[in-house]
Amino acid sequence: MVDLPKKKVGIIACSGEEIPEGTITRLAALKVLEQLRPEETVTLCLPLFLAGGEGDRAFARFYPTIAIDGCEMRCAARATALYSAKPAASVVIRELVAQNGIVQAEGKRRLDESGQRAVKVAADWVANRVDELLDKRWNRLTGSFAESELIQIAAQVPEESGQVATCSCGSGIPVQKIHINGQAVTVVGLPLIFQQFQQEGKVSSDVTARQLLEVVKIYNAVPQESEEAYATALLREYSAFCAGKEPDR
Repeated sequence: MVDLPKKKVGIIACSGEEIPEGTITRLAALKVLEQLRPEETVTLCLPLFLAGGEGDRAFARFYPTIAIDGCEMRCAARATALYSAKPAASVVIRELVAQNGIVQAEGKRRLDESGQRAVKVAADWVANRVDELLDKRWNRLTGSFAESELIQIAAQVPEESGQVATCSCGSGIPVQKIHINGQAVTVVGLPLIFQQFQQEGKVSSDVTARQLLEVVKIYNAVPQESEEAYATALLREYSAFCAGKEPDR
């Protein structure tokens, strides 16, 4: 199993602006990210997530994510489940507000007193879930919790590698594009996989190609009919990596 960067919890919030609850989700997420748990969380950008943001989608696939939705549509939770993995935790503001006896909030851009109270309640709820999630091991293969020890803190990929797909939100998992059957394919975690194989002293060979393929399949969907093409491309890129050459474009 490849070691990835230090475990954090992703926060993905509804971006709806037509109801007060949409504003509450964003303010609650911001409060957690900037005040309550700034060192333990990163934000995932829902619009970028929906548009195909590779770094955010990869993060939600590898690490536990909390979805904060304003209404029963659950856009953030559904998008996370569709493009990455089921959120480790999710909350709907309307339901949380009702459970805490808070009256309907008013205002979209400027919340009233009820809205401000809802922000605090929601932020506290999320912060508590963050604490719980960091005490458990998240299995990246199954997208669920494991009972064994916490994930190890991994060595970071050097910044100059230029292989990290991310956005200004601060999330992101190392990815690399390789050419398979004439098509550019994004492979999640590949720079770290190469790094680990090199540290283990694995040389370029047919055996290494199959081993690379098996590890890549843990984190990426590889069509069965394309496995041989993947193995060939992975070995080519690994050889270039070990030789210190530029990756295939």
